[in-house]
Amino acid sequence: MIDFVGKRFWWFLISAVVLVPGIISLAIPPHLRPGIEFTSGSTMTLKFEQEVAQSDLRAYLAESGYGDAILQRTTEGNFLLRTREITSDTKDSLLTRLKDKFGSVTALDFFSVSPLVAAETAQRAAVAVAIAAAAILLYISYAFRKVQKPFRFGVCAIIAMIHDVFVVLGAFSLLGRFFSLEIDSMFIAGMLTVVGYSVHDTIVVFDRIRENSIKGVSKDFGEVVNYSISQTLGRSLNTSLTTLFVIVALFLFGGATIKSFILVLLIGILTGTYSSIFNASQLLVVWEKKEWGKFLIWRSFQRRTPAENRKAVV
Repeated sequence: MIDFVGKRFWWFLISAVVLVPGIISLAIPPHLRPGIEFTSGSTMTLKFEQEVAQSDLRAYLAESGYGDAILQRTTEGNFLLRTREITSDTKDSLLTRLKDKFGSVTALDFFSVSPLVAAETAQRAAVAVAIAAAAILLYISYAFRKVQKPFRFGVCAIIAMIHDVFVVLGAFSLLGRFFSLEIDSMFIAGMLTVVGYSVHDTIVVFDRIRENSIKGVSKDFGEVVNYSISQTLGRSLNTSLTTLFVIVALFLFGGATIKSFILVLLIGILTGTYSSIFNASQLLVVWEKKEWGKFLIWRSFQRRTPAENRKAVV
């Protein structure tokens, strides 16, 4: 049986190493690269009948007064154009000029977002995440009311969830900084999905900890947690792997419009599985043993006593 609990400070150190680059990126403007849903503007997908070079199209758009537009080629060979807010008449005029320059062109979709709607979207997204966190805390505290100090379970689940949220935010901040990846409404949907998945995976482990605590598997809470993790490890990994197989397939072969959603899920499920096993459960042990002062890195390198290393009771 692997001694997960005995290496708990190593797991915290790994989380810190993953989190720090993203947090530094989030602290430096621009924190994230927002899409038009959060900044206002217009977007449309252009389909040309003939082959058009992206550099030529970008140069012509700059000549036409759209030098600040963002142009991306989709997996289907079309072009996704994001620019300042324009009207339907302006869109038709632009399409006419593109047709004269490059030949037949069609706008597969077109929509605009005003600054007021963009600000409201960002505000509602923040409120949604806050409400979800509060509801999760209350639910877990109630669900684990039969064990001692059930509030701790809820708090540790929320901390693990916040860990996952910041890993995803940090990753998108870095990707936006180096690869111009934007966040949009699909990103928010993906974040809420990750929150639910992370908490679900954590509850699976917590539920086994509750059962083993009631059964009296061991008087040492750390051994109870370690035994519970060992029992649920296979289920957690198998669930995550089967989900990741589908997500990777969607990321490779899905459309451009859901790329950000799929990428959020890909990162979120990986970090959610890790935090459920190596963070949330370990925090319960730290809280029970009152080891908050031992979060210093040097504690991870100390030799543990034989009593701390004894295996959990099977």
